[in-house]
Amino acid sequence: MTTEPTRASFRLAFVPGVTLAKWSRMWEERRGDLPLDVVEVDGDEPLAALGGDDPVVMLLGRLPLPTGDDFSVIPLYEERIVVVVHKEHPIAALGKEEEVALADLDGEHRHDLDPALSLAEAVAVVATGAGVAVMPQSLARLHGVKGTTHRFVADLDPTTIALVWPDGQLDDDIDDFIGVVRGRTANSSRSRRREDEPAPVKARKGSAPDPRGAGSKKTPAKGRGGPQRGTGRSRPRRSR
Repeated sequence: MTTEPTRASFRLAFVPGVTLAKWSRMWEERRGDLPLDVVEVDGDEPLAALGGDDPVVMLLGRLPLPTGDDFSVIPLYEERIVVVVHKEHPIAALGKEEEVALADLDGEHRHDLDPALSLAEAVAVVATGAGVAVMPQSLARLHGVKGTTHRFVADLDPTTIALVWPDGQLDDDIDDFIGVVRGRTANSSRSRRREDEPAPVKARKGSAPDPRGAGSKKTPAKGRGGPQRGTGRSRPRRSR
């Protein structure tokens, strides 16, 4: 069962490489009453953003993560793995959609395995013409610099972007954001409603509600107020 939240904003953390534009736009359209406050977090320990003195509500993180039984996780999409190389590297001569095998990187210095370098720094070293770096495609695009390119690595499993939040902490705001990332339409029967009762139908100005209900048919008036034959128009009433 969900509970009613009381928030000034919906704080959402995300790791580098996650694109939020579409989801942010959908959230604003559906929940204009609750601003989306996005926070980029370190990709090494992103779960820390869900705790502490100023925690976020949910996290868009890159699996695997040590979630255990403490967090709820919804996998969203996969990212293919690529190798970043200098544009003069032999691998760069392959077509953009061609793939390499991990064995093709034997003998290469992989800067992504250097614990002293961030991925951005690893790509910067590759841009000098030294070595290669392996990473998810979204991060290769994010950190890409002039003089580098990337190609898919066929035999490396993709990584997964997932929505994560503390287990047991489900409320209407969280459920609404789950609906956004899962692609539910605003009118979907699975989308939560802000009100329990449907909005009443507005009566036309100057008219009283029909006690017979909205489904009853109206009988055309007889006499002077009824439609004139052959015109399809109602005869205007004369003032008295």
